[in-house]
Amino acid sequence: MSLTIYGVAASRAFRVLWAARELGLAYEHVKHHYKGPEVQSEGYRAIHPMALVPAIVDDGQPLFESLAITLYLARKAGRLWPSTVYGEGLAFQWTLFGGTEVEPVLGPWAYHTLLLPPDERKPEIAADCASKLPRRFDAIEAALAGREWLADTSFTIADLNLAAVLFRAPAFGLGRWPRLEAWRTRCYARPAAQAAVADREAKS
Repeated sequence: MSLTIYGVAASRAFRVLWAARELGLAYEHVKHHYKGPEVQSEGYRAIHPMALVPAIVDDGQPLFESLAITLYLARKAGRLWPSTVYGEGLAFQWTLFGGTEVEPVLGPWAYHTLLLPPDERKPEIAADCASKLPRRFDAIEAALAGREWLADTSFTIADLNLAAVLFRAPAFGLGRWPRLEAWRTRCYARPAAQAAVADREAKS
């Protein structure tokens, strides 16, 4: 497999780089910045028509959308994939839950409390998102009752995808959700996760 991953680690490419490491895949990392002119090039737009990161080219085939990429890589590699059809359904469920329910709320909360310059932050957006996050976290907390992982008896791509979306969740505070907090800690204790976080924090 010839795999190229496009996108700096301090972007949603983080998820793809974590997955590639977990799966033991050899890859070339092309560090296109999401604000850089390189994503506007004709060549890159042929890979990602929206000129965003991440994207991959695998054996000559382009693919974009970070969570779709991680699912694809795990399915193709035959690792981190749930052992039952129901587990596959749970992997899709929690991946989509992360992308459609958690990220659109946690992301703006983080931007308007932590990431944007203070004069660009909008407290009303942060407050609105803060009011919505507990319900999302409650759902994950309930799902982890009596189990360590979301889709199988061991760590799978479901855990990776949702944990990656929850990268900034500790800044919100997870004390009310002890199972979620312990699960996230288990996910990020993995060597591949730690290496991906180191890349991300190095802004690479």
